[in-house]
Amino acid sequence: MAKKPQKSSSLAEVALPQPFLERMQLLLGGEYQSFMDSLALPAFAGLRVNTLKLSPESFLQKKQFDLAPVAWCPAGFLVDTHGDKVIQTTPGKHPYHAAGLYYLQEPSAMAAALILAPQPGESVLDLSAAPGGKATHLAALMGNTGFLVANEIHPKRVWDLAENLERCGVTNAILTNDTPGKLAVTFPEFFDRVLLDAPCSGEGMFRKSPIARTEWKPSLVHSCAIRQIAILNEAAKMVKPGGYLAYTTCTFSPDENEDVLVNFLAHHPDFELSEVQAAPGFQPARPEWVGLPADHTLRHAVRLWPHHAPAEGHFIALLNKHGSAVIHPGMSQGCSRDHPSRPPRHKKVSSAWPAWHDFYQANLNIELDESTLILDGSYLYRVPENAPGFSGVKVIKPGLWLGSISKDRFIPSHSLAMSLKSEQAQRLLDLAVNDRRLTTYLAGESISEPGEDGWILVTVEGFPIGWGKRVQNVVKNFYPHGLRRQV
Repeated sequence: MAKKPQKSSSLAEVALPQPFLERMQLLLGGEYQSFMDSLALPAFAGLRVNTLKLSPESFLQKKQFDLAPVAWCPAGFLVDTHGDKVIQTTPGKHPYHAAGLYYLQEPSAMAAALILAPQPGESVLDLSAAPGGKATHLAALMGNTGFLVANEIHPKRVWDLAENLERCGVTNAILTNDTPGKLAVTFPEFFDRVLLDAPCSGEGMFRKSPIARTEWKPSLVHSCAIRQIAILNEAAKMVKPGGYLAYTTCTFSPDENEDVLVNFLAHHPDFELSEVQAAPGFQPARPEWVGLPADHTLRHAVRLWPHHAPAEGHFIALLNKHGSAVIHPGMSQGCSRDHPSRPPRHKKVSSAWPAWHDFYQANLNIELDESTLILDGSYLYRVPENAPGFSGVKVIKPGLWLGSISKDRFIPSHSLAMSLKSEQAQRLLDLAVNDRRLTTYLAGESISEPGEDGWILVTVEGFPIGWGKRVQNVVKNFYPHGLRRQV
């Protein structure tokens, strides 16, 4: 079992802003001291098993870390890195992490995707998706079916998102880098479910982030609330009638939580708050903090507090849009669109791209619907089935990147490797966690290994970790340069 973190030597070390403390004391009353005591403890570390790769039960059998379950997330665990168990390497540097077997995620953040509860085959939007914790969770709950639009407005953070989607083997995602307003114009009443993890003042991160404590000030809370309302209004435009919108923050401020919801519901009578299923550690929202009766339906929203649960702090509200799904002009019954700006789909892969066809035949044991393949410059992608068009939206990746075509050669991508199961490759080099060759491979070096020439899927205990290409009994390394580790 994971142990409770040891208390730090003094509350002064937390260095919390005085206006924040005064506000929380006023709001929490008798709970204030237990809240403060919790903030004096180290943050909990969380790990969510990637069910696209394996089950939580299978992961537990590997017994690499000292774990305890997260009560509200079947795939979530607390990680004790200070306990009695000897850990050879931290979870973030373990080969299982490189293989995408889990995502390191703050425990309270694991609740958001579960509350939104996307179903296999649905259309889902994660509007502010970087670095990818909630997006990868959504994809896992969808079983890599349907399609997930993972959007991030910041041009640098979107690549962190891309890396995490890739590592976790997400194949149903379309990666975009645009504003909520542009997306709302392109996708009116389009998605079954939308997740808005809104930019906030980050009070729920105070225990783990000195930067969050340093940058906080009352004016930041106010400006965040204004921004949150604006983004939430755009998010609402993209929800189908009958669909769901989850609004989440990692802050304690009622200005950014309950008050934002009050404002939103006053201007959107077509939405109502859905009651969230109770779970250990979940606390109701506090309508009395914004001048409403304590039994107001605002209590349907959920708060996670560090003094009530092994978590940092989260606010989650689930909103349901009234009505039944409607079909708009230009939309088929399947709600897919095809704008003129969309890259053409190529039906005859074997004749159009012989380099891909040769690689596919010689190295893979999978079936692909050729109508889902598109070529964007030299990059070959598999687009999620029934995916929409994206006129006017900046698309980073229109689907799963399969690899690059250059003249008569096809170079498979790391994304393709991470999306495969070991039995889907014709040649494997399977390495144990403690195999020195695995360390060599992750450092980007070649490996001596006799066998048939050709592309090899390198795996760690049966889970793909990247490509190699064997030439004359030497496996040349194709592990991405940006991921390589120093030996």
